[in-house]
Amino acid sequence: MKQEMYYGMVYYSYDKLVKAINKYIKYYNEKRIKEKLRWMSPVEYRLNLLAV
Repeated sequence: MKQEMYYGMVYYSYDKLVKAINKYIKYYNEKRIKEKLRWMSPVEYRLNLLAV
């Protein structure tokens, strides 16, 4: 787990921590763009490869 997800955050319940982790995983796997993937998210990159 990357420190950027929880740095400066305090989670007072287990449920809020689980929701935050799930939200971060969804962002990390589906939304974040990477230079290595030609400035696309991992999902966009995979869809682009299938379209070619």
